Amino acid sequence: MAENSNHGMNRRDLLKATGAAVLVGGLAGCVGDDDADEPYEIGMVDSLTGTLEPYGERNERGSELALEHINDVGIGDDDRGLELSVQDDESLPEPAVDAARVLVEEEGVPLLIGSVGSGASMGIHESVIQGTDTVHISQNSTGAVLTEEPDLLRTSPSGAGKGGHLANLISDDGYDEVALTYVNNDYGVSLRDVFEENYDGDVLATVAHEEEEPSLSAEVSEMEATGAEAWLFITYAEEFIVFVNEMYDRGLHEEIQFYGAESTIADSILENTPEGSHDGMVGTSESAPEDSPVYQDFESRFQDAYDTSPTVWACYTYDAVMLSAIAIHVADEFDGPAIMDVIRDVTNDPGEVVNSLEEAKEIVDSGGDPDAINYEGVSGPIELDENGDPTGAYQVYEVQSHEYVWGDVLT
Repeated sequence: MAENSNHGMNRRDLLKATGAAVLVGGLAGCVGDDDADEPYEIGMVDSLTGTLEPYGERNERGSELALEHINDVGIGDDDRGLELSVQDDESLPEPAVDAARVLVEEEGVPLLIGSVGSGASMGIHESVIQGTDTVHISQNSTGAVLTEEPDLLRTSPSGAGKGGHLANLISDDGYDEVALTYVNNDYGVSLRDVFEENYDGDVLATVAHEEEEPSLSAEVSEMEATGAEAWLFITYAEEFIVFVNEMYDRGLHEEIQFYGAESTIADSILENTPEGSHDGMVGTSESAPEDSPVYQDFESRFQDAYDTSPTVWACYTYDAVMLSAIAIHVADEFDGPAIMDVIRDVTNDPGEVVNSLEEAKEIVDSGGDPDAINYEGVSGPIELDENGDPTGAYQVYEVQSHEYVWGDVLT
């Protein structure tokens, strides 16, 4: 899933060095402000370094394209700009909390987008956001546990759906026993729980592993001892590379059917494992609506800008930024309570479907209120529910000849 490109490396190097960046943008809507010539500023916590850095790179690209559109159109009567102040979470919960504190407590942003890892997003929400008026949107976190925090909004769907699809996939393939390993954090634990609740067969082992472990030999041995012919990996790219190479050295790739989720897809996995080491692996991942004209237009712009296709994670980030701009445009004030009061409304019926800030502005300029807008993004319909969760689609993938091949779409 990772996109490997030198585009934007200077900016990313700066982000790693300073921990923050401001991306150009603009924001002004129905709100009024004495600083009408100044852009509005919102914040983002992103994984610019660490094990989830590939997501951060994708997010940077998605946010850049969103800001480009927003700043071309402008928000509100003054057509002001949007600046996105970005802090690095180092792919870990504690730095994520520190990063969010800078944005919320020092910079005073009324809206925070963040973050990638579910543990990071939960840490931000519980330690920084709760008790404040700041609106919180996660751009990439899929952990089912986030549903328990209805004010923690997100543009990527809950892992509850993905876990159910994984359970059905393994059962439908004829396996009534499975060994499972999961990364020991909020993402891994919540997806493990959802899978176990939905799987009709027997889970012979649930083996926890930590992030950034240089060796996972003991975990492989524990799973091998179960005798299960199907193994499920709920982990990240770096850890999966370690697993694959260990299993390849033991010849287990010829004996075991591998299954995975969205985080076991990455260019870095293919680049750092032997060809044939996990051919036949099957999994499910979040999916963008590739037949949608809205997505196709985004894909074309993305290709022109970065010479590669977008991932669904770039789509989710684009939508998080665009949704933020639309909500601020129709809010009475540029503050957290006013934005939160409208942000669900602009993603749901009975509003007219819009796919951009420009289209939303046309409705507002004609006298429409938040209920008159229903933003459907490049990732598809958002439709934030009472738990802050969007709708979402998934797609089956398989590793064939050391490449990812996409199959059926699951809803």
